[in-house]
Amino acid sequence: MEQLTQQQLTKQFINGEWREGASKKTITSYNPYTGEELITIQAANEQDLDDAYAAAARAQKVWEQSPLVEKKQRFEQLVEVLLEKREHITNWLIDEAGSTKLKANAEFDSSVRMVKEAASFLTRITGEILPSYIPNKENRIYRNAKGVIGVIGPWNFPFLLAMRSIAPAIATGNGVVIKPASDTPVTSGLLFGEIFEAAGFPTGLVNVIVGRGSEIGDAFVKHPVPSLISFTGSTEVGRRIGELAGYHLKDVALELGGNNVMIVLKDANIARAARAAAFGSFMHQGQICMSLNRIIVEADVHDEFVDAFTAIVRSFKVGNPHEADTFIGPLINREQVERILADVQASVALGATVEVEGAVKDCVLPPIVLTNVTNDMPIAKEEAFGPVASIIKANDEAHALTIANDSPYGLTGSIFTENLHHGVELAKQIKTGMVHINDQSVNDEAHVPFGGEKDSGVGRFNGEWAIEKFTTVKWIGVQNGYREYPI
Repeated sequence: MEQLTQQQLTKQFINGEWREGASKKTITSYNPYTGEELITIQAANEQDLDDAYAAAARAQKVWEQSPLVEKKQRFEQLVEVLLEKREHITNWLIDEAGSTKLKANAEFDSSVRMVKEAASFLTRITGEILPSYIPNKENRIYRNAKGVIGVIGPWNFPFLLAMRSIAPAIATGNGVVIKPASDTPVTSGLLFGEIFEAAGFPTGLVNVIVGRGSEIGDAFVKHPVPSLISFTGSTEVGRRIGELAGYHLKDVALELGGNNVMIVLKDANIARAARAAAFGSFMHQGQICMSLNRIIVEADVHDEFVDAFTAIVRSFKVGNPHEADTFIGPLINREQVERILADVQASVALGATVEVEGAVKDCVLPPIVLTNVTNDMPIAKEEAFGPVASIIKANDEAHALTIANDSPYGLTGSIFTENLHHGVELAKQIKTGMVHINDQSVNDEAHVPFGGEKDSGVGRFNGEWAIEKFTTVKWIGVQNGYREYPI
């Protein structure tokens, strides 16, 4: 299948047309490993944004009323397009987002599953008929699309986490306008214009606006057309979006930061726990909202765990993400490297011990393992979002639970224990949206609710929870026969 040219990917995708942005500013995408410029895009301004939302609103009205068989065909074609463009998409993920081959392929596969799950929504959107206290009346409950959804994509899992909102929004009858992350304008935005166009979806149903947050960020949220803003990213930006959306009485789906824990109990299988922790801490260089930030280990097995864990981490190949056996690739930009190193240095000054580290080169930061960490150190207090694992020694299980809950975040977590029932009971006491027993924290399945508590977000993605989020209900009361009124 023909791919878009590099020149086309420097344009906005509005109402089915690839056109130059009207802003005087530009956005440049760089390869974080080589530092080379990939593309430079003429940014969008508020007029472009107006045009995109208007196009989505027009197309949505037609799409929602389209025959079911036609919608089903479009989603089947979308899967075919994705599979044909697999190498094209994964190469962009490696070059633009710094994904290793392992991560890029896992992200692609999860995106296909997300589309297939969304396609099932076409026959899962149902209404109800409820009884009435009024004689000869019935209450009909209809479920309809919300209208137009504004999607703001992230840079870490750019394709999957944008698709997680786009495909369900379209499947439930909505139009979409996408604002990709500035670091990944292709993989969190422009690729969607390409694939939805190739799959034959109606003109204007999916639009992509590449613009600076300082120029169109607030307008994207405040615009009168969208009924819901879906955002995946930092808690700081999520708060701003929530404030703006709340003032304008819009719904939001916010998947924000995490400070996720793995609790290793003294009865755990240490070899398995160490291997899972290494994957959960360092997959995609730790740049995942679900990554393990703190590993809390009971004192009885602390030293054994540290030995097993550090041996695995030292074996990781670091470097070129295009090489199949590389597990640690580059961070998205040098600013992230400097931020993480500053937090590590500050934590060491407070008493943390460096067990594993390596030489930094450009955006490649080799894995760092710290022990003697406490919750008040910067590396444990804040979301690291990088290749750093902090190990915290707990006196006992109760102490471990206290440490785990001592955080404003509550996205996901993990517990290792040989007593599964006890693990579940302990998981119920951790204030997060998700917990995995004898597994690490990086899990996302298209049919299972995904989301967090506290500062980690609002709402749930995936499955029936996505249907609920992207639709609204209408009550239509039907009076059969004359109703007597006491007047």
